[in-house]
Amino acid sequence: MNLKNIPSKELMPGYHGQMIHGQQITWAFWTVEEGAEVPEHKHHHEQMMQVVSGKFEFTLNGKTKVFTEGDIVLIPSNHLHGGKALTPCKLMDVFSPVREEYK
Repeated sequence: MNLKNIPSKELMPGYHGQMIHGQQITWAFWTVEEGAEVPEHKHHHEQMMQVVSGKFEFTLNGKTKVFTEGDIVLIPSNHLHGGKALTPCKLMDVFSPVREEYK
């Protein structure tokens, strides 16, 4: 498997994702347009996010920070979070269990 062979889907406005699904995890590679936002939300999945490139403003439990290349955010299950791309970004997310809605 090679990432360049996985089709990209715009799963929300400005968020273009390539998804790999295992039995217990989803690994998501995002190309995010500048200004694209994910409204605050929560889900039962545990999530880890890494900023691969760009500047991404992220809010977790009411606390907002700007994350840049190499930063990693751990998002526990059912915690309120959301974000906005301050520049074009590349992000990587891992979710457990599998994000069925991303299949």
